Amino acid sequence: MSEKVFKWLAVAFALFHVYNNLFTAVSELWFAAIHFGGFGALCALGFHQSETPARRKLNYFLATLAVSIPVYLIFFEDALYLRESSFIWSDYLFAGLAVVLAMEFTRRTTGWFMPTLIALCLSYILFLGRYVPGVFSFPGLSVETVLYRTYFSNDGMFGMVANISSTFVFMFILFGAFLLKSGAGDFIVNVARSFAGRFQGGAGHVAVVSSGLMGSVSGSAVATTVSTGVITIPMMTRSGFTPRFAAGVEAAASTGGQLMPPVMGAGAFVMSSYTQIPYLHIIAVSVLPALLYFLTVAFFVRIEARRLGLTTNEHDDQLSTRAALRSGWHFVIPLGVLVASLIIGYTPVRSATLAIFAVIAVSWITDTPMTLNRCIEAILDALRIMVPTAILLIAVGLVVNVVTTTGLGNAFSLMIVEWAGGNLLITLVLVAVASLILGMGLPVTASYIVLATLAAPALYDLISQAEMLQALSATNLPSNVRAVVDLFGGDPVRALNEMPIEMRQLVRGDLLDPSLVTGMLLSAHLIIFWLSQDSNVTPPVCLVAFTAAAIAGTPPMRTGLTSWKVAKGLYLVPALFAFTPLVTGSWIERISVFVFACFGLYALAGLLQWHLEEKLNPVTAALVLASAIGLLWTPFGTWIHIGGAVLLVGIVIYQRRAAIR
Repeated sequence: MSEKVFKWLAVAFALFHVYNNLFTAVSELWFAAIHFGGFGALCALGFHQSETPARRKLNYFLATLAVSIPVYLIFFEDALYLRESSFIWSDYLFAGLAVVLAMEFTRRTTGWFMPTLIALCLSYILFLGRYVPGVFSFPGLSVETVLYRTYFSNDGMFGMVANISSTFVFMFILFGAFLLKSGAGDFIVNVARSFAGRFQGGAGHVAVVSSGLMGSVSGSAVATTVSTGVITIPMMTRSGFTPRFAAGVEAAASTGGQLMPPVMGAGAFVMSSYTQIPYLHIIAVSVLPALLYFLTVAFFVRIEARRLGLTTNEHDDQLSTRAALRSGWHFVIPLGVLVASLIIGYTPVRSATLAIFAVIAVSWITDTPMTLNRCIEAILDALRIMVPTAILLIAVGLVVNVVTTTGLGNAFSLMIVEWAGGNLLITLVLVAVASLILGMGLPVTASYIVLATLAAPALYDLISQAEMLQALSATNLPSNVRAVVDLFGGDPVRALNEMPIEMRQLVRGDLLDPSLVTGMLLSAHLIIFWLSQDSNVTPPVCLVAFTAAAIAGTPPMRTGLTSWKVAKGLYLVPALFAFTPLVTGSWIERISVFVFACFGLYALAGLLQWHLEEKLNPVTAALVLASAIGLLWTPFGTWIHIGGAVLLVGIVIYQRRAAIR
């Protein structure tokens, strides 16, 4: 196949996605199967990398098999139901082939972790579960049942997760590719330089702002690191930062791009589909936490700049903020179209399509109009990003199918609760460890989906316990809830601790305000989504940090440790989700938590760097720690928070005066 024909087929495949997302030409099951077949073929053939003739023949064969998977499903699904779902040899062949291809393509894109996980899950549901003792015991299902649920039903590899990939994820990665191809990347960097370059350690702040904005649009932390890091890392090293610290800042900031509204790397849409919470509500709640994360990274930059004695790095050729905005104001229009379309009620995929057309339209008033060739290049860029993403998300559907079919998720949640002894903080630590282990082999979105299936019920239950206990202690309980409490001797504490999770869910719905229930559910999922990001910057496997290290020319593992320290907001902000009204409270409560958290996170950054305005000593470090605890520990009231802020400001003023003397 010639390169030209290959590219046109790839473009046609992408355009089919756009058409079906707009007009629903085929069913969800067929669309997900076509999504897998096309990206499987692209994964097999690659984008014309050099290969031996034998390898090329094998890849063509695998691509043909990948295409045959949706073809068989489309043409023989009705015949299966006419046989009352009784399998024949061809059903076994193609359903089994779909699983094998999913495992092989994930091996090619991310290594052996995901195929091994799939093999373990399928072994568990087929026969291995009967040998597992305790709550994880499962009697097993027949091969026919497992293959039917895997291939022909909406519960398997062509189910909800695959549909998320073929709709939200694909459309927003395509939107990001068009926006960046139109020149928005240079605009983002220029705005960041004009805005942040005037502060001490300005080059580091430029990296924080530009990588955060770029990461939200690009949908990939690695892609953001490559695109902005080649500019910001040398800029930081020239201004006086060490190469390792520069790479760590870039990795941490690029990772945070997935947390920044309005796009959140398509994460908000995945979460919306998974929780049935409106997208606009998710991004509205996520603004303040995302700002806290980037402020934490910026705090590390400022403190390091103070430690090294760096000055501001404004240059004569640096545009003013007004000039930078004037030079690229039109790039804001597509984002405005996206948000406005969502607000007026359009679906996310339709809004993304309108935003893509807006990118093309406004590009014609710039020096880089989106001609046909540039549009094709943008589509091919999006496909390159989507190949590993699509394959992995479809493969994750196999794992999710096993978890939901066997009840493994409820068992895992019970195990976490038992290990943690009902302690929410210990539960957060266990979920963080689980997310790190999963993140070694899965991308962020896939890791979030798997972990949300396993751990979200436990987190949600623990977050709601305090509110539930208060509600159960009231005298005017609904009659059905009173009957439940009476089953446990009329003791609300005993009732809350001993009633099954399913009963607790029903009681929660009757007792608590629906908006509060939604906020607690969203808190649980945001905790998991944030913790799922840590594999980008946490050794031993941290691809984003390793990418930044390659640009900076620094040791990968030491750079990973630096990025892990700078990205501490990934752990601190989820604790605020769990223990404060940052998500569940009114806007006044949220802003109050945000303001005090800014001071508290600055204090913790100073402790980790052992430096604020000047180097800390044991006395000042103890005072800074006391201020951080007073600012962030939730049982304390507002006056204690204010006292912590006053103490921190006093330490900063004292150190400034000492430095002047």
